[in-house]
Amino acid sequence: MQQRLDYMLASPAAYKALLHTERQVRESGLETSLLELVRTRASQINGCAWCLDMHTKDARALGEDEQRLYLLTAWREAPCYSARERAALAWTEALTQIATHPVTDTLYAEARRHFDEKALVDLTMAIIAINGWNRMNVAFRTQVGDYVSPHAAAR
Repeated sequence: MQQRLDYMLASPAAYKALLHTERQVRESGLETSLLELVRTRASQINGCAWCLDMHTKDARALGEDEQRLYLLTAWREAPCYSARERAALAWTEALTQIATHPVTDTLYAEARRHFDEKALVDLTMAIIAINGWNRMNVAFRTQVGDYVSPHAAAR
């Protein structure tokens, strides 16, 4: 598929707004490994090839086990995720598919068992951010495949 437009050039202010949100997420104190799982899972749901390429490369460069990335679409059946990661993935799926997956009291209670108020708000912002990036990249068909993780050089 051919890229429709380069949203970074078309609206630098919109791009800067997304970057600002992303910076807040990075500085939130949430574990980078958890954030990469959340970003990858939302990107799978949204069918965003660009973000999948980026976040799986980043996760691997940061030491994530490839099997955990392979099993991410079946995280409920896979034993390799912690209870905290499971709560984050369930929260991610509900918020990413909010029109069809309600945020139930049970889901909220499980998320709160693993995340204090600040952390849950920060996790929610991470999900909002990746869904925003997904929508920009899918809508404008950002070309995929050339991303090189800055973390790869550090290893």
